[in-house]
Amino acid sequence: MKSRPSRLNSRRVFLFLVGWTLVPSFAWAQMAGDWDFMRSLMPRDYHCVQVKESPEIDGKLNDAVWGSASWTEPFVDIEGPVRPDPRQPTRAKMVWDAKGLYIGAELTEAHLVGTLTEHDCVIFQDNDFEVFVDPDGDHHHYLELELNALNTTWDLYLPKPYKDGGTAENKWEFEGMKTAVHLNGTINDPSDQDRGWSVEIFLPWSSLQKHSTKSLPPKLGDFMRLGFSRVQWQWNIVDGKYKKVEGTKEDNWIWSAQGIIDMHRPERWGYVVFVGAENPAVEIKTRDWIAVENQLMEIYHRQRTFHSKNGRYAGDLPELKIEPAVLESLSGVQMSLTADGFVAQVVVGSKPGGATRWLVRQDSRMWSEPVQ
Repeated sequence: MKSRPSRLNSRRVFLFLVGWTLVPSFAWAQMAGDWDFMRSLMPRDYHCVQVKESPEIDGKLNDAVWGSASWTEPFVDIEGPVRPDPRQPTRAKMVWDAKGLYIGAELTEAHLVGTLTEHDCVIFQDNDFEVFVDPDGDHHHYLELELNALNTTWDLYLPKPYKDGGTAENKWEFEGMKTAVHLNGTINDPSDQDRGWSVEIFLPWSSLQKHSTKSLPPKLGDFMRLGFSRVQWQWNIVDGKYKKVEGTKEDNWIWSAQGIIDMHRPERWGYVVFVGAENPAVEIKTRDWIAVENQLMEIYHRQRTFHSKNGRYAGDLPELKIEPAVLESLSGVQMSLTADGFVAQVVVGSKPGGATRWLVRQDSRMWSEPVQ
């Protein structure tokens, strides 16, 4: 049985990959087996209700419109059920209107700590809350926002994931974004017991549209891929001040488990489906999308493994030597080499007129197009 990788935090990898244009071969080999730990974890989904009035962005989540929104499932460890449940609960909720997407979150916290005050510094060195948004769900052109309990923010744009050679644009700014934090306790005061903090975020469609091939605001039934993460350090009280516990790494508690310690895997972020207020519980077949994504990402990850061993991509499915049980699940998938690498595709639905072709290529970009 394949051994589980050590709990090395991929955030450290981030610090070395910023500015690179290529992922080194040793990193490809190290990450080739990631799918072994990711494939069984199904992305969660959330029905995001349309509202007529916008909530005030003050961090308190007490506006009436939030009453129409359900909470997400409690956050879990980033690696999933193989790790213990988080020590302190976290949950989020979302609504939308013609102007943008609104995100609220509650983070239970016994000791509120915040040290970073400079915009675009490395916020996850503090306890923080993070949002990852892939507006059109293609695994590329996604946005990241981090904020701490002082409401200090760090926003990034990534044309593609680090593992595929992506380079973060740290100077990018999320135009029109609003954030607010409400503290249920006193920050940086070890002498008392706190209860936590809450967050409100507004993301305007006008900014998201710049990184989406889909039209925004969304239509009813459209979906977007979102990841939520909470970074939590362990703290001691030394001489009346908070100090990180030496020799410990941060915990990563998230909404939809990734399977590995790396938030930059959009294929495992949650599906946020936009629904109307009249029928928020309408059945939307997110599992159908997930099934297609799993098929294509199976090929993508196996091609990564093949490339790490052979320095080239496989020309067809038989060359990948896929075990029969998995090969059966890939029925209908076709694969071919291209000038840049490879493309795999599967057609879903009935022809003519009702069929859609889904595709993935060597840099993990996944997209769909109608079958004429």
